[in-house]
Amino acid sequence: MEHATPLIATLVGGLGLAFILGAIANRCRMSPIVGYLLAGVAVGPFTPGYVADQSLANQLAEIGVILLMFGVGMHFSVRDLLSVRAIALPGAIFQIAVATLLGVLLGHLLGWSLGAGIIFGLALSVASTVVLLRALEERGLVTSERGRIAIGWLIVEDLAMVLVLVLLPVLGDWLGPGDGGATPDARAIALAIGITFAKVAGFVVLILVVGRRVIPWVLHSVAQQRELFRLAVLAIALGVAFGAAKLFGVSFALGAFFAGIVLGESQMSHRAAEDTLPLREAFAVLFFVAVGMLFDPSIVLREPVALLGALFIVLVGKSVAAFVIVLLFRHPIGVAMTIAASLAQIGEFSFILIGLGMSMGILPEQGRDLVLATAMISIILNPFAFGLSRRVEPHIESQWKKRRRGGTADAAIPPTPLENHDVLVGYGRVGSIVAAALRNDGAPFIVIESDSDRVTELRDRGFVLLEGNAVSVETLRTAGIARASRLVIAIPNCFEAGRIVEQARGINPGITIIARAHSDAEVRHLQELGADTVIMGERQIALEMLSALGVTVRPESS
Repeated sequence: MEHATPLIATLVGGLGLAFILGAIANRCRMSPIVGYLLAGVAVGPFTPGYVADQSLANQLAEIGVILLMFGVGMHFSVRDLLSVRAIALPGAIFQIAVATLLGVLLGHLLGWSLGAGIIFGLALSVASTVVLLRALEERGLVTSERGRIAIGWLIVEDLAMVLVLVLLPVLGDWLGPGDGGATPDARAIALAIGITFAKVAGFVVLILVVGRRVIPWVLHSVAQQRELFRLAVLAIALGVAFGAAKLFGVSFALGAFFAGIVLGESQMSHRAAEDTLPLREAFAVLFFVAVGMLFDPSIVLREPVALLGALFIVLVGKSVAAFVIVLLFRHPIGVAMTIAASLAQIGEFSFILIGLGMSMGILPEQGRDLVLATAMISIILNPFAFGLSRRVEPHIESQWKKRRRGGTADAAIPPTPLENHDVLVGYGRVGSIVAAALRNDGAPFIVIESDSDRVTELRDRGFVLLEGNAVSVETLRTAGIARASRLVIAIPNCFEAGRIVEQARGINPGITIIARAHSDAEVRHLQELGADTVIMGERQIALEMLSALGVTVRPESS
């Protein structure tokens, strides 16, 4: 009986231990991801005791990637994807090139062939889908400008890796241990690239043209049956991902993402996202358990110098490259810091690359062990990278602005002359309505905005504007927060809003602070940090409905 239940044993062992260690990690004020990874190490083949089925764990983890990317696609749109192509495309290519070159250099120092170094560098260059999305979701950044750029960047990386996986067999003889023993066939390479692009284009056209009609129709036809609706959503997510991989050579994650985009345009998108959330969360946990199972702790003692070199490439080399390219495209420091922190880890595509490299006899076992160890450690350190970026962002932004203005504090933008005015943070869907109402009311106010497109719109419309990140103390002081009467925080990101509340309350203890939230937990969080009034969208809608019905709401009910 024991041999007939490896799937159940893997689920029980993986999820059970992940819950225990994840809860302990959370109690120690660390990310639960650390506990999930350690659970994988505990049930992996390199530690004593029970060993879970690694093959099954990897397949379950792949389902997690599919469902997660499907969920992200439902909150994304083709317009969002195209809006960040100007930075995501060159940024991802530049970052991949830098990391690959550093990997080749480290491989050369370790005595590997050129081909081994290239595969090793490519494996270190591509970030994990699950880790990046979990980090963005935890901080409420998925729909923000920096979140859209990070996801667009991820899509470009996935497409690049699909192309690499197609080209590696064609270049196998040239990349082999002989280092150039066979001249690459230019015609074969061109043909492989052409076929890959044709397949990807064919899939995208099929899913965006045909899928836009078929997928919403299927869901609407079973909308009244809750069980069938959930089953239809899962079948579409898994079916499109599987078909994309088998028929078009596109990755599971990419196929699921585009299926999610199509479903996101349907009226059923919010219900589909809500119904699949528990499964997405559970299988995402199994992904981290599967990564932990690959980690051999002994490599820390066997290859300490080489491991530090690989970690340097992932944590420093990639991050610096991403940070620089984002700044070169004139995006704010905050965006550059978020992208740099998001990409400071590796994951699922890295494992596929090293597996192919090993099967072709190009990459040595040492390279495989280094990549797996780097993935494990970088994923553990990623939450700390986000925390560090949050703490140093205001300081770096302040120094960057001084440098751009000539390096002196005297060259800084003078504070606004306004007094007893309102400070509005964010000019998005909510902020633009607030700004229009304040202008009609004749109230003096200043808008703080960092998005370049919105800044242009604000200038065209003649608003009093301060371009910058309100998380920065310098930006708040320049906006005259010390003399302001009210602060309205209209941005949807609770993580950043909390920081702004703290900074503003510290500068002006008597200011009235109004913020927005999406849940009761966010309301409590912002109120604890000093916000006077926190508006939650769903609650306000309910109150407006009751008001329209003529129903009086008691204070304890609201």
